Amino acid sequence: MRRAAVSPEHAARLLHQGGVVAYPTEAVWGLGCDPFDPQALVRLLAIKQRPAAKGMIVIAADLAQVHSHLRWEALPDARRAQVLASWPGPNTWLIPCAESVPHALRGEHDTLAVRITDHPIAAALCRAFGGPIVSTSANRAGEPPARRIEDLAPDLLDALDGWVAGETGARAQPSTIRDARDGQIIRPG
Repeated sequence: MRRAAVSPEHAARLLHQGGVVAYPTEAVWGLGCDPFDPQALVRLLAIKQRPAAKGMIVIAADLAQVHSHLRWEALPDARRAQVLASWPGPNTWLIPCAESVPHALRGEHDTLAVRITDHPIAAALCRAFGGPIVSTSANRAGEPPARRIEDLAPDLLDALDGWVAGETGARAQPSTIRDARDGQIIRPG
């Protein structure tokens, strides 16, 4: 059954209830859930058919939404300044994280992939939710990411609890991913 679009506020309520939603980001459509709800994480991974070992990105509307989950003291001052200067924007950083960050979120890593988004709809969703949300591309693992809601596989869309209307940003590629410890580019964007 194809669901109608929902507002960021309605989508935030769905996330608080353990839901999985789709929403536009800087370059592609994303799938999101509450990053600290174990059942929602398992459900999102099953929908996406993605192994938990890889970890996932979280996005936030501002630094305060993710600050307590990160170990900033593990970064040299210059690296921390570089990370902070790149936000908000299409820059995802692997940052050492607290041990309390769920394994399904960080995967086999001691870092959390974090982005302070500058996409107005994604940021509005984070603000309405009141914290960070998962941001993984809205496609099954190994398939190309969707740039328009019409590009989402119908069965994937049917597995979701809702989607937030809007357009993706003008970026041709998903966000650059860098390791905040040494600045190494993991995925060019």
